Amino acid sequence: MTDAGQPVVHLVDDDDDLRDALAQGLELEGLPVRVHSDGASLLSQIRHDAYAVAVSDIRMPGIDGLDLLRQALAIDPTLPVILITGHGDVQMAVDAMRIGAYDFIEKPFPVSRLYTVVERALEKRRLVLENRILRSTLDGGDEMALRLVGRSLGIKRLREQVGALADTDVDVLVFGETGTGKEVVARALHDFGGRAKGNFVAINCAALPADIIESELFGHEPGAFTGAAKQRIGKLEHASGGTIFLDEIESMPLDLQAKLLRAIETRSIERLGSNKPIPLDVRFVAATKTDLEDAESRFRPDLYYRLSVVTLDIPPLRERREDIPILFFHLAREARARFRREIPTVDHRLELQLTAHDWPGNVRELRNYADRFVLGMWHGFTQETGGFQADLPVTGSLADRLAIFEKTIIEGELARNGGALRPTYETLQISRKGLYDKMKRLGIESREAPED
Repeated sequence: MTDAGQPVVHLVDDDDDLRDALAQGLELEGLPVRVHSDGASLLSQIRHDAYAVAVSDIRMPGIDGLDLLRQALAIDPTLPVILITGHGDVQMAVDAMRIGAYDFIEKPFPVSRLYTVVERALEKRRLVLENRILRSTLDGGDEMALRLVGRSLGIKRLREQVGALADTDVDVLVFGETGTGKEVVARALHDFGGRAKGNFVAINCAALPADIIESELFGHEPGAFTGAAKQRIGKLEHASGGTIFLDEIESMPLDLQAKLLRAIETRSIERLGSNKPIPLDVRFVAATKTDLEDAESRFRPDLYYRLSVVTLDIPPLRERREDIPILFFHLAREARARFRREIPTVDHRLELQLTAHDWPGNVRELRNYADRFVLGMWHGFTQETGGFQADLPVTGSLADRLAIFEKTIIEGELARNGGALRPTYETLQISRKGLYDKMKRLGIESREAPED
């Protein structure tokens, strides 16, 4: 993922024969080498953020190895500098390690020994540079780039579309698989537009109780039905001046779809128990993970065409794999702030595993992995299953440790099933209510309402 290009080994030694022999040995191992007869030559060629390693003899005329080390680290404090020492220079080399040398090799040594140390130094350098790229991508990007993280063509196009639509009042339909970030897109449309000072009201159409759904949306007057003791402002009215986000719009009952269609067309509502129209100054953003034009979707075509003035498609993670390491690092930074933990090193092996995984739960699944990574409970995928591998705590009661293990299993199965409860409880061979009770006890969020 690094943008630094091919690595290079800078080799500094005033002994021509030794310098040429070492350079030839490293080149035979496939490493590009640039040779320098003195430290000044090296210092004129290295630069900050170079994908490079410096190898230098300690005892040289002019700029010796220690001075070269100090000046090289002044250019870039993380540049790996490997020092070659004679038998009597070991204490000097130890002092150099305190200054910041990466390693030292005592003469005489085989080229294979130098190659091993250089390879290890280059790997460390690569990780340092990639972390810099990730940080600059996140810290240096504009606010939109921090909301919709990535540099793939798909996510760049999405950012451009959101930026173009944010300051308009056009209604938008957001399409994307489970966990792709549909609400993130909806909030960006709200926050970067003229309605940012108004309310952003998110409504999960799949979670609204069927018996009070109309009252929740439109509000009611006192006495409108049994138990309606006082006036209630509905969610649509509460969002006036702002944005209504209708998540999982495909789950809305058909009879309510007709009433919502009228509210969108007339930009007005009537509370239950009242005939007085109340004007709505709102923008509607709806989200779905299914094809609303499908004959089996049971979704009104007229409502679909009213909502889909503009449709935004969010690509799943498997279609923008180059974004996964950047997004993982971004989510890890958020986890660091929440958990007050440092982010462990994301090594090349883990990066490859992250990119190779299909992420059926998309960003929501990736966030769970990033949280575990920062907590020190996940170090990669198991080769056998492709699932995540948790390190269970070695302290705490048996009940606490079992709860963590149980949560790991349930969240992993939910992620594989895109958050759907039915295939999850069927695979785990427990009842739906049993699964929901466990999720509630373990603090696992659900986007589906439990069945009675």
